[in-house]
Amino acid sequence: MSQAAAKPAKKPGWATLLRALGHRKTGFMAIFGFAAGLPYALLLGTLYAWLTEAEVDLETMGVFSLIGLAYAFKFLWSPMLDRIDLPVLRGLGKRKQWIVTAQVLLGAILVTMSLLDPKSSLGWFSLLAGIGAFASATQDVVIDAWRVDVADEEATIDILSSVYQMGYRLAALAGGALALILADDIGWPAVYALMGGLLLLVGFAGLFAPDQGQSAEDVLADSDQLAELREPGQIDPRIRNWALIAVGVLWGWALVTVGIFMVRSLTATPELRPDSTAFITTFGPLIIIATVVLPALIAGWLVKMKSDGRHVLKEHLPVSSTGLISDHLYRALILPLVEFVGRMGWSLVLLLALVLTYRITDSIWGTFAYPFYLGELQYTTDEVAVASKFFGVGAVLVGLALGGFLLTVLGRMATLTLGALLAALTNLLYADLALGGAYMQAASDAVGFTWAVTQFPGGSEALARLMITIAGENIAVGIAGAAYVAYLSSIVAKGYSAVQYALLSSLTMLVGTLGRGALGQMIEEQGYYYVFIFTMAIGMVAVVLCIFEWIRVARAGRQSGIVAPEAVAAQ
Repeated sequence: MSQAAAKPAKKPGWATLLRALGHRKTGFMAIFGFAAGLPYALLLGTLYAWLTEAEVDLETMGVFSLIGLAYAFKFLWSPMLDRIDLPVLRGLGKRKQWIVTAQVLLGAILVTMSLLDPKSSLGWFSLLAGIGAFASATQDVVIDAWRVDVADEEATIDILSSVYQMGYRLAALAGGALALILADDIGWPAVYALMGGLLLLVGFAGLFAPDQGQSAEDVLADSDQLAELREPGQIDPRIRNWALIAVGVLWGWALVTVGIFMVRSLTATPELRPDSTAFITTFGPLIIIATVVLPALIAGWLVKMKSDGRHVLKEHLPVSSTGLISDHLYRALILPLVEFVGRMGWSLVLLLALVLTYRITDSIWGTFAYPFYLGELQYTTDEVAVASKFFGVGAVLVGLALGGFLLTVLGRMATLTLGALLAALTNLLYADLALGGAYMQAASDAVGFTWAVTQFPGGSEALARLMITIAGENIAVGIAGAAYVAYLSSIVAKGYSAVQYALLSSLTMLVGTLGRGALGQMIEEQGYYYVFIFTMAIGMVAVVLCIFEWIRVARAGRQSGIVAPEAVAAQ
């Protein structure tokens, strides 16, 4: 049984919620969520406002967006974060040594960027932004793993997941809307220096966060795990090495391919830069196959051989220095996959289908939101800023808070299914807007929202219609997001949380990225209304998959006789 399901969990309810909210770990989770969201907002959003003010050309700004690939492919270096200790800092803990290092590095990068002129020092500026994106993505991997590792019956994984996202969304507000406001008064260099200083303070505060310390018992447990690979009944090292080579080549190819593309894009002259759309369309599916599909099949093959007793050791095998290196690599890269495939079995197909569909409409739609608001509906940038950046972020926070409450009262799988249903149905709100918004206007009028909005300068019926639509969607997104992160966190094993969670979360992001081209073409050919109906249909597929997964989790809990956390939440 996985470590994720090793202990019984208490029934969800008010007492669980209150205990979790008052726990020390919950406070640090909010701080870490803020630290994860702030660099993402500053490097992949607000930065473009600074570059625009500095009169950097649009094509160069487009290249800066490619640093976002670090977030999509962060799982490629996640095995290193699971197993390698930093010199001197290992005493901080397995996860905290990386978290604090990333936060201090990010703070220093932002402060350094504040000292540069984006136009005259564009090379250094882009290099720092690229390193910052890498450090930020690394921090995300380790914070996700920390959340899984430290969760217990008091600070539950459900509440930690909700609080993390609330911190993340607040950081998006601070690094987005607040940064834009401050820039008018104090200038962009001062804003980035201020935000860098905040991250340095967070890094200092992170020193006091709880973590899994590297005790003598931990070192002994690691040694025992390595020694177990040489015991009777384990896969023959020669077979393991072939599997290691195959997966290593696949992941290495993906990492080198992405690295070369990013270096060429950031360093080449405009006429020699590779086409990012063509790269994502061509290599995106190949990278998913190489890093997820084929390694999963190899892991399944290893699990099948071990269960059948084929190519397994008959007696203890002494380890050589060369063999020890391969054992370490096998444990870091292959064992997380073998553990996951072996534990999930054929239900992995259902799980992957759920991962691919649950958030795909959100991740695809984000790219076309502003063209829809500004181009199709003819709202002004100020109106969109008020409705989306201020009111919309508040609605997401309400949704996250509501999601955390529902997780502890209804349970994880019920909230996951409800979140999927609400997220799917809110596409119909936008479909109504695409046809003129008659129903949304009627709803806004009926609850008095239109009257409230029109009392403010610049308020109008049209703005009220947009705001109430965005509020409905964002509340649903908050509920679904809280449940989804909690669900993913519950199905990964603590010992392999960095690799397993990074794989699942990256897969969600990659599929959304790959679908944007097709959705854009559909908008061009059929219009926004039919696209919203289509995305609603995809969302309903996720609802059906959630119901199947709910049944599977509940049945697995009954059959095992030990109530796992996710099984409790399913009840």
